[in-house]
Amino acid sequence: MSSSIAEVSAKVSQLSKWVSSFGLLLMTGIVVVQVFARYVLNDSPIWAEQAALLLMIWYVFIAAAAGVREGFHIKIVVIAEALPVRLQRWIRLLTQLLVLLFGLVMAVFGAQLATATWQHTIPTLGLSRGLAYVPIALSGILMAGFSAEQIFAELRNKEVKKLWS
Repeated sequence: MSSSIAEVSAKVSQLSKWVSSFGLLLMTGIVVVQVFARYVLNDSPIWAEQAALLLMIWYVFIAAAAGVREGFHIKIVVIAEALPVRLQRWIRLLTQLLVLLFGLVMAVFGAQLATATWQHTIPTLGLSRGLAYVPIALSGILMAGFSAEQIFAELRNKEVKKLWS
């Protein structure tokens, strides 16, 4: 695989983790403000819950995509590692192919869902409900791309350099 593609993939993965981290921090700040306003000021902001939920949807899906590249998602390898080395390679290829296909399905149906709900408004935020579904499509695209990178690396007997340790 071209080193420039690997570099772009690594940068996209790093950006995904930074965006997700920022989303988590922002959501935490919103929840703190909401709790303080509710219990201390006795006047909770009406937008806080929906804003926190929208942020959580975004950062969870984006982080899940980065997890495909970085390998920090949940996986069970007991059976695969018990197989002969030659079969292990085919299992890795098959699982990455399944993740790639799943990512493409997420991209297509997530985009359809976002489009179908774009005219609906989140009342407390004044934002399109479709914004809550855009990360499904975006995450699917990223997952498919990161899986393709893993497949090409496996076929060339290379390993994708992880940024996560």
